[in-house]
Amino acid sequence: MKTGNITRRGNRSFRIKIELDRGRYGKRRYHLETVSAVKRETVSAVKARAKARLVELLHEINRGEHVARSNVTLRDYMQGWLESPVGINPKTAERYRQLAEQQIYPHLGQIDLQKLSEDDLQTWHGVLLSRGGKNGRPLSPMTVRHAHRLLHTALARAVVGKKVLRNVASIARAPKVPASEMATLQLDQIGELLDGIKGHRLHAPAVVALGTGLRRGEILALRWRDVDFNAGYLRVERSLGEAGGDLYFKAPKSQAGRRSLSLAPFVIQVLRQHRAEVLKQRIKLGMGKLPEAALVFSDIEGAPIRPDKLSRDWANLVRARKLPRVSFHTLRHTNVSMLVDGGLDVYQVSRRIGHSSATLTLKTYTHLFRRKEAEAAEAIEAALGN
Repeated sequence: MKTGNITRRGNRSFRIKIELDRGRYGKRRYHLETVSAVKRETVSAVKARAKARLVELLHEINRGEHVARSNVTLRDYMQGWLESPVGINPKTAERYRQLAEQQIYPHLGQIDLQKLSEDDLQTWHGVLLSRGGKNGRPLSPMTVRHAHRLLHTALARAVVGKKVLRNVASIARAPKVPASEMATLQLDQIGELLDGIKGHRLHAPAVVALGTGLRRGEILALRWRDVDFNAGYLRVERSLGEAGGDLYFKAPKSQAGRRSLSLAPFVIQVLRQHRAEVLKQRIKLGMGKLPEAALVFSDIEGAPIRPDKLSRDWANLVRARKLPRVSFHTLRHTNVSMLVDGGLDVYQVSRRIGHSSATLTLKTYTHLFRRKEAEAAEAIEAALGN
């Protein structure tokens, strides 16, 4: 049990001294704090406050809840963490730094980490929602929510490191995001889209996205050895990421992301055609056979394609050919829509698209399952009516 004492300092102030533990090289460490009179407060009243504060501090220290006082600002703390974050992939770290620089530091960065309050966060939310964007434009609730989550993560780390006593971002709630349906292609649009890009180098990646629901990075990380044409299966082992101009391969987002998927005959056919075209081009250029670790989709030299470049090229393609203006990621959502319409339950869908849980799948695609629920009610009505 820690103990401490109070000594008088000057006319109307008292110093609290509590021995903590031995720091580096065995040097004694103390918590020192001064309680001074306010306005016309008597010496006895100041001493009583000092005693009460000593009891409070000892209670915190003995329970392992004490946080040493510090003047470190929120900006300084977060910059130190984001400079070399542990356990965060480079792309996420880059996004964190961007969010912090644009949404957190300008409004909260100068506040001492230990003085950050729930009121500060509520005011911050209001400012971001009203004028937090570029040129004073409002930010969307989703963007504000992302910034709040980042701050929550940083403060949770500060609590574990005993830099702050509590996580105020757990008390001040992030703005609610209005529910919105994921954009998907209708059946007639799928045919229109695939016919419109036939012969283009993005035709095969689009078919894989529609036929498997793989994420953009997962498609670009596929190797030919991950595809089993005879068994009609494809194995997802990794994903391609991009951060700071550098490309890197990474493990899937969760253990569920490492998965095997059955392939529809049409997808297999398109992949076979794509492989034949790649081999024909390599022979024409005198490059020989495909290496063991060759990527399914790459540039002419076999190097990975940048994920952002794929998205830009896709947007330019559908715009130039006057096709449905959807993002490449919409193809993944369309795959989920087809799975739900095909009668797969949420657990089967979740496994195929590599979500960490069926709960996440249900939350993300609520409107699709709600639609199927409505169809179920209609089927029951038809049966009972007959």
